[in-house]
Amino acid sequence: MISNKKILVTGGGGFIGGHLTKELFSNKNRLRVVDIKPLEFWFQIFDENENISLDLRNYDDCLKITKDIDYVFNMACNMGGMGFIENNKAECMLSVLINTNLLRACLQNKVQKYFFSSSACVYNAAKQKNTFIKGLKEEDAYPAEPEDGYGWEKLFSERMCRHFYEDFGLETRIARYHNIYGPLGTFDGGREKAPAAIARKIIQSKLNNSDTIDIWGDGEQTRTFLYINDCVKGTLKLFESDFREPLNIGSDEQVSINQMADIIQSFDNLKLKKNYQLNKPKGVRGRSSDNTLCKKVLNWSYEFTLTQGLRETYNWIYKQLTTEKSNNKKFTRSLID
Repeated sequence: MISNKKILVTGGGGFIGGHLTKELFSNKNRLRVVDIKPLEFWFQIFDENENISLDLRNYDDCLKITKDIDYVFNMACNMGGMGFIENNKAECMLSVLINTNLLRACLQNKVQKYFFSSSACVYNAAKQKNTFIKGLKEEDAYPAEPEDGYGWEKLFSERMCRHFYEDFGLETRIARYHNIYGPLGTFDGGREKAPAAIARKIIQSKLNNSDTIDIWGDGEQTRTFLYINDCVKGTLKLFESDFREPLNIGSDEQVSINQMADIIQSFDNLKLKKNYQLNKPKGVRGRSSDNTLCKKVLNWSYEFTLTQGLRETYNWIYKQLTTEKSNNKKFTRSLID
């Protein structure tokens, strides 16, 4: 485990960045944590860290925050669930400025190692047209046909990392995350992903005595989902490894959206009618992570089953929706510590 290093976590006020920050902080590292959001909107915040609200699309700001830093974990990007990334392609693409300027600044300030958080959205869409597909291997990103906007930005930024190592010797590590979920993340407002969105809808139906739940698409689209604790462990294993190519960090427990909704309903013995919204964004038909290479080079695999992770997520969202204060602030230090 990394310890006694000066580490920059960008996007540290977000979901994965917040959990990663907590883990790194617990192991006696000195952290500089940056996010574009004002501090009061960070999902997790620790007063002992150097916490900064900053727009990292600006190169001069990237130079300032990488000064005297050993390692950089770049978790910063403009993203959300399928509804957000399908309707904000240009905004998602602009995240390329963050990665590009951070890489330039790391080179200038002699940062030792750089981590980039990529996504399963880089994979060729032609290989994701059916449900319950075989797991996508790292090589399946080419020939390139990624998710429009968000996926193209991630794939381009992967190449930037590769070339900064080849041309300048900057050590880079790249994780392709497959649908990370868990507590202390977005569950409403339009940026939430499927597990959190469905959990929230089911809880709201229960609280409102409704017998229906809205499902985007026909519910037959399939995905694999990785619980946040496993994501953080896999990320750190990759970072400390000698593997420089993009690597899947995901589970291989593939389910349909309908099946996931049924699992979540079972926590409260519910049986809601599904109202299929066929005009809503639904993404590719099927996407699954092949973890063969990850197991080989990291000797790592996920520990939380989907049911275990969904239960933790459901219970946390339930608490937020039933104890929400009048000021509508859902995240407090008392929930984090």
